[in-house]
Formats: sequence, structure tokens, C-alpha cells
Amino acid sequence: MGITTSRTIKGFIFVSIAAIITLTVMATLRVYAAQSTVNLGTAAPFAILAGTPNITDAGNTSVIKGNVGLSPATGAGIGLTCSQVTGTIYSVDAAGPLPCRVTDGPLLVTAKNDLTTAYNDAAGRTPVTTVPTELGGTTVTAGVYDSASTTFGITAGAGPLVLDGQNDPSSVFIFEAGASGTGLTVGPGSTVSLINGAQACNVFWRVDTASINTTANFKGSVLALNSITVANGATIEGRLLARNGNVTLINDTITTPTCASTPSGGGSTDTSDTKNTAAPRLPNTGFLSINSTGWLIISVAIIALAGLLVYIARKKRLI
Repeated sequence: MGITTSRTIKGFIFVSIAAIITLTVMATLRVYAAQSTVNLGTAAPFAILAGTPNITDAGNTSVIKGNVGLSPATGAGIGLTCSQVTGTIYSVDAAGPLPCRVTDGPLLVTAKNDLTTAYNDAAGRTPVTTVPTELGGTTVTAGVYDSASTTFGITAGAGPLVLDGQNDPSSVFIFEAGASGTGLTVGPGSTVSLINGAQACNVFWRVDTASINTTANFKGSVLALNSITVANGATIEGRLLARNGNVTLINDTITTPTCASTPSGGGSTDTSDTKNTAAPRLPNTGFLSINSTGWLIISVAIIALAGLLVYIARKKRLI
């Protein structure tokens, strides 16, 4: 075999090894672009933001941790007391509960515009898959989901809806029920559970209307085109944001979620969830999770394959 031929074969082998390594890494990293969170802008500090005609609370016993706003309807439609709200109550005029009520029409216009932008942003995301109407008893990873029937339901008897962050606190979950149908129906006593780093701040429900029933334990921000109704005794870690309709409460607890920027573990703020130690990896998309074990397996496979090619080449006296 001539020197030129030997060098050509040698070069071919090394190029092949490089190509195999490159293709292996590319195949491993073949994931869909990670979903960015839905930017709520100035609407983010609001636990409740409604359009018209009012925000009501039967018995005035609900606890709201976050801001409250009503626009374009007047402040007279805000049926909450100052003692119920940890935050600021904004109205478009000099009406509403005192002394906590703040008149700031321009802020409310901006917040409502940002809500519309966020609603349209969520509507423009491409769904990962179409899921059954009944979400109870299912576990989903990060991504965008829509429903074949333009309706989502969570029934206690079916089990909890579990949102699995796969040890990625930046995991984003977007559920789209369209602008028709009954929107979101959360049954009595039903639960949305967060595990493995999923955070309520990154869960969004883009729907026409929403109904959250008695004693439900719900997670995520509801971006509704029209009205949102919450029955007696529900607990919500999220936001109730109604573009055009009203928000109705009865003895409920609504807490504006916050994202943990540097969580010490993979768990969420839901204390009922199992905590896990997060391993550094690529942002989760719901399709592929690569942790340190995965990278170890990939590295070993690449090294073994390269070694095999070198061994074969030496046996054939090509290098």
C-alpha cells in the first residue's frame, strides 16, 4: 500500500470518527426549542385583573396575596375590602375600597394591554400535542398543549394533574383551550401538583372562560378572554386574569406566584411535592431530559466507538 493511499485512509478514518462524534452529539441534542415563559409585563403583580362589570366575593372572606385591578369598569365594581388584599387595589376612578384603593387608570390600561399581549403570545405557541379533555390522573412535562374538544377538565376522581419539571425550574407549561367551548373546568377537590422543579409561575392556562370549583388546589395563571369563576374554598397559586369579563370568588385564597431564581433543589413551592436535587443540564422542553448520567453514558459511548474504529484500523494496519 502506498504512502499516499495510507494517508488518505488514515485521514478518512479520523474524519469518520469526528463525524460520528458530531452526529452523536447532534442526535443527542435534537430537542425542540425550549419554551420561554409568557411575559405578563405589568400584569404580573396582579393576583386578580378583570375587565367588566365587577370583581365579587361572597361574604368578603377571600384572601388575595397580590394586586387587584378592574378596568375599564369603574372602581365601584370592586367588591373586596382592604383587609382581604395583601397588595394594592387599583381602580380607574375615585371609587372602590378605602384606604387601600389607588386611582391609576393609565397603569390599568397598560396592564390590560400587557394581558392581551400575553394572551396572544400564548395563543401563538405551537402545541406539542393534543391531549384529552380530562387532565386528571395524567402527568405531563413542559410544553404547549391543546385539547381536541377546546375544553380542559380536571376531575378529582380521575386523580391529580401532575406537572413534571424534570429537574428544570425554568420548565414552562402552556395549556390552550381556544376561544370557544367551556374553557377550563376544575372539579371539586381536584388538584394540580408540581414536581421535580416545576413552578406555578411558569404554568399558563389560555382559555375562553374558567371555572374552579370548591376546595380545588390549582396552580398557574389563568389568561381568560372572558370570565373566571371560583367556588367556595379553592386555593390558587397563580393569577386570575380576565380580559373582558368578571372574576367571582367565594372564600378562596389566591397567591401571586413567584419564580425561585436559584432554587436549592428541584422541588417547587408546593410543600406536598417531593424535593429533588437539580442537576445542571439543557433547558427542558418536554421531549428530552439530559442529566449528568445521560451525559456520562453519551461520553462513554463516543469514546468506545472511537476506540473501536482505531482498533479496527490498527488491525488492518491502516494507521
